[in-house]
Amino acid sequence: MGAGELLLVGLVLVLGLCGVLVPGVPGTGLVWAAVLWWALYDPRPAAWTVLVGATVVLLAALVVRWLLPPRRLRASGATPRMRVYAGSGAVLGFVLLPVLGAIPGFMAGIYLHERLRLGRSAEARAALRTTMNAGGSSVLAELFACLLVTAGWLTAVVWAAG
Repeated sequence: MGAGELLLVGLVLVLGLCGVLVPGVPGTGLVWAAVLWWALYDPRPAAWTVLVGATVVLLAALVVRWLLPPRRLRASGATPRMRVYAGSGAVLGFVLLPVLGAIPGFMAGIYLHERLRLGRSAEARAALRTTMNAGGSSVLAELFACLLVTAGWLTAVVWAAG
């Protein structure tokens, strides 16, 4: 698989990560489809290992989402801007504190958004709790799984190139 194809797979992965934060967009499906596309065109065992791992992780995230309360983010006051803050915080946290940093990064993004909007720390913390209880934890589980899959793909691609 050439650099152009890898770039396209990476672009689909990024679109999938963004799609997790946008209601109605199949972000998880896009992430899995991108890994499948890569595995079909890269015959190495590492590609198939990543595909199997991605399938297991994304199915586990689906089960977790079923166990969590249904998403009612709109009713809780979540805005598209809040999703951008939360998603950016999760990605930044994932990079700065590998893997586990996505969780505090996601919540820090929501807190920062609410702190800027409301101006008071106590109100921002209450809004964070409301958002997480209204389905933010479900979004976090899905985003975390997609970040894990993307990191696995990126690791396999860099490892194969080296």
